[in-house]
Amino acid sequence: MNKFMEKFIEIAGRIGAERHLVAIRDGFVAIMPLIIVGSLAILVNNFPPFGSFDFVAWMNGIFGEGNWQTVGGSIWNGTFAVLGLLVAFSIAYNLAKSYEVDGLSAGIISAAAYIMLVPVTEDWGLNFAWLGAQGLFVAIVLSILVTELFRVLVKSKWTIKMPEGVPEGVARSFRALIPATIILILIGFFQAIMSVFAEISVFEWIFSVIQEPLQGLGNTLPAAIIIAFLNHLLWFFGLHGTNIIGSVIEPLYLPLIQENLELFKSGVSAFDVPYTVTKPFLDSFVFMGGSGTTIALLAAIFIVIKQQKNHPYREVAKLSAPAGLFNINEPVIFGLPIVLNPVMLIPFILVPVTLTIISYVALSTGLVPKTVALVPWTTPPILSGYLVTGGSWRGIALQVFNLVLATLMYIPFIMAGARTLKAKMEDN
Repeated sequence: MNKFMEKFIEIAGRIGAERHLVAIRDGFVAIMPLIIVGSLAILVNNFPPFGSFDFVAWMNGIFGEGNWQTVGGSIWNGTFAVLGLLVAFSIAYNLAKSYEVDGLSAGIISAAAYIMLVPVTEDWGLNFAWLGAQGLFVAIVLSILVTELFRVLVKSKWTIKMPEGVPEGVARSFRALIPATIILILIGFFQAIMSVFAEISVFEWIFSVIQEPLQGLGNTLPAAIIIAFLNHLLWFFGLHGTNIIGSVIEPLYLPLIQENLELFKSGVSAFDVPYTVTKPFLDSFVFMGGSGTTIALLAAIFIVIKQQKNHPYREVAKLSAPAGLFNINEPVIFGLPIVLNPVMLIPFILVPVTLTIISYVALSTGLVPKTVALVPWTTPPILSGYLVTGGSWRGIALQVFNLVLATLMYIPFIMAGARTLKAKMEDN
């Protein structure tokens, strides 16, 4: 068993450090501020009435029907609407930097190649449907292929070397000239071949064959349970489960929240949007306080250990609580510890899996609205539940229910852990 665990940790560690997965993860992280701003802009544009106060009607009264909403619409156009293009640049940039080659040139070439492949409309304009989240899979594959080819070419003799004394920016541009020319010509030939023989764009082909089936699978309860289980199993062994899994699930779940957002933007109720399992679904209803719903773990410690003010568990909880309110839980994961602590293994995995099932049922049956906004992962519980459901008190109610249940589930294990710790201290 020990050898199996050691092998598992080794393999998971290698996956987490794999160059291309790290580049994908960092590429999404880099554009996350834009994604959040675009999401919040649409939420503000369609904010539901709060009691007798109707924010949308109030703003329409000041600026005229729908005029002020052009601000949020413009923000959407610069963020979610060009998500694929942004990812094509950011992944290529990060991957090239990991090879210690020119990241800026790689990112620009990747973005140019992406635009070359985007289908055009009848009036020869770029089709925005494929510039956004529907083009994410093309963006990921293209950025990796372009960067790998750019790396090979730029390290070969196929570059223009400028004499000493030429400004670095100019020299870098000329070094990238021939590789960029070769790459873009190849992309042009590929686009021509697809148009002539397949009579379909690479975006449409990948979306219908790969992306759409995967997104449908990702929106299921079994997929959500597997993600919750693997994330916490990796954390238990001291590996950053969120980062390791994030590079895999981001391309699946960002298109889902984008479609929910677009429908919400067009006036569809948050109850009627199609997708249940999204990134904010996991962040807001499962990972409260961080992976393992550890804000409930802290509450359980304060409930169980009330009398012993200097108890090690209580000290860790006091130090971890401020960060835990903002979903930062490394202090409790490594301080309690949860990592490699057999007493905490069961609740640390069981609690989030249970909350995943409960939250899925609540949203899919219409008890709670589905998620229609993407908020910063540091948004505290209660506020996040209200925002991601489009301003619904039911999102808050689900979070409160989940937190109470999670706290109750953690209490017996905290009691057992405290007894084990006391026995060890008495033996010493």
